[in-house]
Amino acid sequence: MNGIDDTSRMPRSVVFAGDSITEWGRHEDPDGWGSGYVGLLARGPLAAATVTNTGVGGDRVRDLQARWADDVLPLQADVLSLYVGVNDTWRRFDQGEETPAEEFEAVLRQLLAPWVERGTQLVLVEPFVVPVEPSQEHWHTDLGPKQEAVRRVAADLDAAHVPLAAPLAALAADLGPHQVASDGVHPTPAGHRLLADAWWAAYRTRYAPALA
Repeated sequence: MNGIDDTSRMPRSVVFAGDSITEWGRHEDPDGWGSGYVGLLARGPLAAATVTNTGVGGDRVRDLQARWADDVLPLQADVLSLYVGVNDTWRRFDQGEETPAEEFEAVLRQLLAPWVERGTQLVLVEPFVVPVEPSQEHWHTDLGPKQEAVRRVAADLDAAHVPLAAPLAALAADLGPHQVASDGVHPTPAGHRLLADAWWAAYRTRYAPALA
């Protein structure tokens, strides 16, 4: 089983990896956490932990693979959170650069394998789109298999899985899609708050039920 033995104990160190949704203001933040979901977690339930944000805007799974050995793998952490996928879909529709779901899943497993060997707790976040324009209505044809891949890898590795598509869709139905993700991809403050809450709920359920 991944992780520390005492599930009532908070993690001492957490590394977040991903694209711009993870990066979100980290370069402007003296703490390096950013103003999105990572910052909310670092200043909230993870306040006692050392939090490192390695998110890079625009990253697809291939881009993460290219920088993993230099930017992420050398770090030591109790928890690794990985959130990637929407750019793999976006680039298909705006630039014609496709990442097949099979490749996406294979690279995910490759990136995570060394952390599994270390016994690191893993949190895998589901990519999402909240359509705000007609051209995004059919993105699910490409993104759906990638969401399934994230769920499958999380199940196979006994990792925490953060489902976002359904709760963000529900929030969009309540507030309006532009109030959740202004361009359909990048969360608003309300979107980041939901993401942070969903991340913590998934982590706590899988690894720290005594904190519930």
